[in-house]
Amino acid sequence: MKAFTVAGPGEPVRESEVDSPEPRGREVLLRVTHVGVCHTDVHAQAGEYDLGQQGRLSIVDRGLRYPAVFGHEIVGEVIAVGEDVEDIELGSRRLIFPWIGCGECDLCLRGDSQVCRSSRALGVFRWGGFASEILVPDSDTLIEIDGLTPAWAATLACSGLTAYSAVNKVLPLSADDRIMVIGAGGVGLAAIAFLSYLTDAEVVVVDVSEVNLAAAKKLGASRTVNSRTLKGQTVASAVGYPVQAAVDFVNTGDTFRTAFDCLDKAGIHIPVGLFGGEAVLPTALLPLKSIRIQGSYVGHIDDLRRLIDLARTVKLPRIPIAERELDLISLTESLEAVANGAIAGRTVLVAP
Repeated sequence: MKAFTVAGPGEPVRESEVDSPEPRGREVLLRVTHVGVCHTDVHAQAGEYDLGQQGRLSIVDRGLRYPAVFGHEIVGEVIAVGEDVEDIELGSRRLIFPWIGCGECDLCLRGDSQVCRSSRALGVFRWGGFASEILVPDSDTLIEIDGLTPAWAATLACSGLTAYSAVNKVLPLSADDRIMVIGAGGVGLAAIAFLSYLTDAEVVVVDVSEVNLAAAKKLGASRTVNSRTLKGQTVASAVGYPVQAAVDFVNTGDTFRTAFDCLDKAGIHIPVGLFGGEAVLPTALLPLKSIRIQGSYVGHIDDLRRLIDLARTVKLPRIPIAERELDLISLTESLEAVANGAIAGRTVLVAP
């Protein structure tokens, strides 16, 4: 099989030929047909996260082993199954839930495998979808997508799931409420699309790209703010009123403080992005304003199942998706474009 591997932190992607794995037990082998390119892939290739004055968080220290194959937004065709698999037909097309945990800890047992302390997430800690084939450890993590466009379905495994899980942490909101979405990249645009269906609240979107903000308006944003053009004015003063919720898909020190400064009393702040850094906050305002801060990392498999059901039954607005061939040049260029913020929406690589 063909695999696009990374030999170490900061190393380029290289094309390799490796033996195809043979599924055992509950394992399933799929031919990758579609795989999205995500900013998490950029972080994984770099091998670290920015923790501000605390330095860098090594992904190797969290369990990443090289050579690695990234890519976690995966749709594939089943080509082989282990001897204990009874519910998956050869030739069927499935979306993969990649956020797999150990299956035994308290977090996994309550359904939060995405934050397992011993994560086995596909495309991060185990080989992922930037390859011609992928071995999935358990058929229970495969989801039917009949009736959905496979390229769009692939994005639901991460950008869709991340956005859906994050916005549901602030709902319900009334028509008199305002929610701020910071960052209108692929995940932020998915959140705006979901919010346009899930709530009548005013959606205020903050980004530094007019292209992204134009896409946000098409998906239902009520108001947009380009923070790069404010010329010394703060986002809070430019908006002119407090918001009852803020979801930050960038999550640098600056954007975290922007969300905090814009929140109304009893507001809720959901940091999602992994761009990193740190923020200094006036601690007295936390109790005085009764602000709640809750991190959100992708979502659990039941969230994804509900999202797929929603996508089947409701004509949800869709983020822009650019399809490219799954090869070394397209993958390398797509990762660079994501790292540079040059993608409006999502890139999905399609097997030739």
